[in-house]
Amino acid sequence: MAIRTDESDGAMREWCETCKRETPHDVSIRLRTESKRPKNAEYSREPYRVSACQICGTERTLRMNDA
Repeated sequence: MAIRTDESDGAMREWCETCKRETPHDVSIRLRTESKRPKNAEYSREPYRVSACQICGTERTLRMNDA
């Protein structure tokens, strides 16, 4: 996964499989609950890197503890 910042507009640019080129992306970190059981849900949150293409809207997630 190639990531770079465009010096002209400061946008994060990454490869988009849908667009088949480098495009600007919105990037964030989100906590996601992995347990299906409500009793343990508060202990099963994991950080995910979420990258969304600003051109086509395709979203890609990566579990940070697996990176």
